[in-house]
Amino acid sequence: MCETPRVTKFRIAPHESKVWISGRSSLHAINSQSDSLAGMIVVESAANGQLDPSGAQGSVEFPVTQLRSSNPFEQRELHRRIDAKRFPVIRGEVESITPNDEAGEYLVIGTVSFRGVTQRHSDTMTIELDADGSLRLAGRSTFDVRDYGMEPPKILMLRVEPIVEVRVQIVARPDA
Repeated sequence: MCETPRVTKFRIAPHESKVWISGRSSLHAINSQSDSLAGMIVVESAANGQLDPSGAQGSVEFPVTQLRSSNPFEQRELHRRIDAKRFPVIRGEVESITPNDEAGEYLVIGTVSFRGVTQRHSDTMTIELDADGSLRLAGRSTFDVRDYGMEPPKILMLRVEPIVEVRVQIVARPDA
């Protein structure tokens, strides 16, 4: 007898999920983070707990003003350069999830919207369904901020590199 897959909608647990953004300047590393992620993921799973990512949908977003840095000057400058008042949210939309050869690894394809520009993007993530029914996603990717219309600052001898690494750890719980 063939079992019917179960479609589950998961809500991102904001304070259990985190995004880190790391960049470099000619003087030092520039790091910021946020634990204010919100969104949802809809995915099918079989009775045995195996994920079936075909047809998966999802979105994640967080307010730019919630990006925090240990350096208040860098934090203010980051919010100013992003133009947080005009573009208050960074958003990702999932278009497809495909299993890779490595167990638990998936190719995630979608879009990233930042500063009013939306770009297609793809990268590998690990996705696991925990025994308690929670969905855990983790991944990292690099972006060139110039692709989103943001020029990195150049002030005298200080130059900020345009390439940033974004890392996420997401915990999503079944929606009641």
